Amino acid sequence: MTASAERGTTTVSERAVRRIAARAATEALPRQGSSRATGASASVRGGRAELSLGMTLPYPAPLADTVREVQRHVTARTGQLTGLSVASTRVTVTSLAAPEGPASPAPQSEQGPTPRRWWSQRRVPVALLTALAAVPCGALAFDLAQVHTAHRATAAWRTRTMAWLSEHGPGDPAVVVFGALTALLGVWLILLAVTPGRRRQSTVLIPAARVDAAVDRCVVQLLVRDAVADVAGIGAVRVRVRRRRVTVRAALCFGDRAATRDCVTSAARAALTACNLRRVPRLRVTVVPEPIWRPPLPGEATHGPAPDRPVPTSAHIPEGDTR
Repeated sequence: MTASAERGTTTVSERAVRRIAARAATEALPRQGSSRATGASASVRGGRAELSLGMTLPYPAPLADTVREVQRHVTARTGQLTGLSVASTRVTVTSLAAPEGPASPAPQSEQGPTPRRWWSQRRVPVALLTALAAVPCGALAFDLAQVHTAHRATAAWRTRTMAWLSEHGPGDPAVVVFGALTALLGVWLILLAVTPGRRRQSTVLIPAARVDAAVDRCVVQLLVRDAVADVAGIGAVRVRVRRRRVTVRAALCFGDRAATRDCVTSAARAALTACNLRRVPRLRVTVVPEPIWRPPLPGEATHGPAPDRPVPTSAHIPEGDTR
């Protein structure tokens, strides 16, 4: 009988792993005709594999639980068919589509910890730094290989570089400028490493473990502005959303100023509650009467939202400063 070491080895290519992972992703939601894999990539090192998938998921559906189910099924199915140990499976939701059939809700899972900030991968700085270091290092390695293997003369650029370095010391202006630029580059890289980035996004509470989500602050700004604009008597509205504070400035066209300010505050808080942010920012509301402002007449109701677009009430929002 032939020994196991002499029978050869079976190598599963990354292309095959990608196709298996994409097929497994479509199997994860067999009843959702609109769900499909829009792209897949795989990295295979020895007996370990790392997967990355782009998915189109049905709408409406519990997004966090659906993604978690896809991750679980793709990891198990790919490992079963390829014999590889799948270290991680990353799923990116590229779009949402209406389901072709009725969707069964995914089981609820325990709520996991939500990060304070969503960290950026810093792909552009890493690519620039890699290219900046790879070009001179590659040129130097190529020239050394030419000299030691092909017995060719040293490249002229390397000879001139060594001659220039031997003639310029630490106090030379060119060396000082180059050192300062290198120090600034190092400080910049340290700042990128210790700061999370994505300052225009805020994390959202998700009732699922190992799933992180964030919302753009411009979306929060639009939701708050629309909610405030529905209040009766409010004209132009300006909203500014920061990490710790939301500032609302509304123009009053008619009605009682104090009552309208209370309605604007309630509408803005309701909109912030609907966003389900991990950290609810403080709210600051300012209502300024316009030059054409008309005070309320005796017995006239001047507060509350417009009847055609009511604003839901909310609770459990930290008190902020209003004026």
